[in-house]
Amino acid sequence: MRPLPAGWAKALRLALLFGALLGLYALAVARHEERAQIREQAVVLTPSCADKLDRYGLAAGPDYVSTYMLARGWHPDPRRGYSEQDVRAIQRGCNIIDDLQGQLATDPGRERWNSTRFVRGTHTSCDHCHQGIGDKQTAAGVPQTGSLSLGASWVMADMYDQFTGILLPFELRQMQCYINSSNGYKPNVADDLIRDVTAYSRFLAAALDLRFGNRYAEQGIDEVTASSTLKRGDDYVRGAALFKEKCARCHGPQGLGTVVEGKVVYPALAGPNSFNHQSRNNFSFVSTILPGFICRNMPLGEEGTLSNQDCRDIGFYVSNLPRPAGDKEGPLAALWNQLMMRVMPPMIHAVETWRHADTSGESGA
Repeated sequence: MRPLPAGWAKALRLALLFGALLGLYALAVARHEERAQIREQAVVLTPSCADKLDRYGLAAGPDYVSTYMLARGWHPDPRRGYSEQDVRAIQRGCNIIDDLQGQLATDPGRERWNSTRFVRGTHTSCDHCHQGIGDKQTAAGVPQTGSLSLGASWVMADMYDQFTGILLPFELRQMQCYINSSNGYKPNVADDLIRDVTAYSRFLAAALDLRFGNRYAEQGIDEVTASSTLKRGDDYVRGAALFKEKCARCHGPQGLGTVVEGKVVYPALAGPNSFNHQSRNNFSFVSTILPGFICRNMPLGEEGTLSNQDCRDIGFYVSNLPRPAGDKEGPLAALWNQLMMRVMPPMIHAVETWRHADTSGESGA
């Protein structure tokens, strides 16, 4: 077989390259059109989102007045209303906060923008930290102090971050959640996942009549420092006893979470489904945030019953349980953490089983 002339061979390579690029472009266009069609479709709300958005009076129209504020006796000025497209974005954002893993979705990939591609494990959901679907309230309907309200976070606008030394807009703060708190990967800032969560957070700010430049009690976490305790020192043993008494009934005896019929009821605080070492929830990285969250939001239904020292002890204990390595740790640390996450839980379970058997035997004797 005679070889092609040099000019023909070059032309063939260029044609193949052009064909490959054209194919990639056609695939990108098809995916873009698919996403555009999803944004035009009606949104199937989770039960919790349906209730919340109905109470807040979300509807398309030229003006918006919060029915939540009216019910509380306030008469806020009308805000600029929402288009049908805006309403769908807010609804999708609420669904993502309430059900990031798509446990309540018929087609999780389409309905949650394949959000699980940005998280490791099967437990992560925004609502675990941003409770009440981003707007946790007391029994009296008042926003919970230190509850990481998404609406209050939105009105913070660009926030100085002491760990990176830069001003972080709301979208970049979301990315930090995916990288560390979800032990996952950073979404693109223009991803539909980020856009819809931002739309929902902005709506919460309007529904609660929050204003830029104001400081709100539900903004961020009301941190618990060592200076706010009796200076007994953070103690692993006290923390273990308190965790067993106050936390294990929900999060499991080893903090691995509770799953019923394949659905996460209470999230993991340790193991491969938990936040990683670089998360600000990790006591060893930031010693004030996790205790603050525990004191203001835990145990569920008993918020505010733990002392500052109790919260620091629990936070210290939880953060010393095996968990994934952070994004700044090396491969040896990551390998060690993976080993501990797989070896320690069955060993501890075996010891506790033997101890329980011995206790039962002594009681029977």
